Amino acid sequence: MTPPPPTPELTVVGAINVDLTARVERAPAAGETVADGVLHRGPGGKGANQAVAAARLGAAVRLIGAVGDDLDGRGIRDQLVSVGVDTTGVQTSDAATGTALIVVDATGENSIVVCAGANAAIDAEALDIESGAAVLMQLEVSDAVVSAAARAAGFFALNAAPARPLPDGVLERCDLVIVNETEYAQLPEVHDAPLLCVTLGAQGARLYRHGEVVASSPGVATTVVNTVGAGDAFCAALVCGLLRGDDPDDALARACAVGSAAVADEASQPALQNLDAYEVAP
Repeated sequence: MTPPPPTPELTVVGAINVDLTARVERAPAAGETVADGVLHRGPGGKGANQAVAAARLGAAVRLIGAVGDDLDGRGIRDQLVSVGVDTTGVQTSDAATGTALIVVDATGENSIVVCAGANAAIDAEALDIESGAAVLMQLEVSDAVVSAAARAAGFFALNAAPARPLPDGVLERCDLVIVNETEYAQLPEVHDAPLLCVTLGAQGARLYRHGEVVASSPGVATTVVNTVGAGDAFCAALVCGLLRGDDPDDALARACAVGSAAVADEASQPALQNLDAYEVAP
């Protein structure tokens, strides 16, 4: 009998938000008002989304970020703990908990305005990252936090979103960079990364090692409901698969299947199964 794969241990560093999502038939044009919105309030932020996804996929997850000393912050902490995320590294800030204002149309496409709040006040000198930890993070936090996390990590995976120039020395610390097609075009400096994943939406994803394709996977057909948390779920799945030793082709295929499941869910933090539930075609 084949033993189960080891449980990946992952520290996620990143933004924690309240998502205020308006679902509409059609997003408004500039200067236009649409009146058919249905409002949903829930947890979000790329850091929290990736941490929750990794926990639901079966990893042992610790989240580092910041929330405000307010009702939203306390509620988000409780929700994270309820899905098994260790929140002892989440700082409490004088600033309000971050908020994202999201419009999602009938096709699942979205536009987002982020009000950083506490996410902009994370104390980079107080990041509680265990020496040698595997770290996954994004770029919704300050350069100082990105740099501090890169220095502390044993394995460092960077989801370079939203795209911006990377702080000095960070790219050299990256073991894995994950971008979508737009970010890939905006960040030519990552093209020769030791391991680079480029997501292609419904077309799947490719994995490059120093610019050479080492794995590719087609997308998994589904009904698109909401694309907000899909990239975060994909990132969590890919990193978890690689950390537990999956073959790159298998890790990428499972990540594409997880991303497909995520876009079929209305929530920014979709209900996911254990990673092994996402079968890889022989």
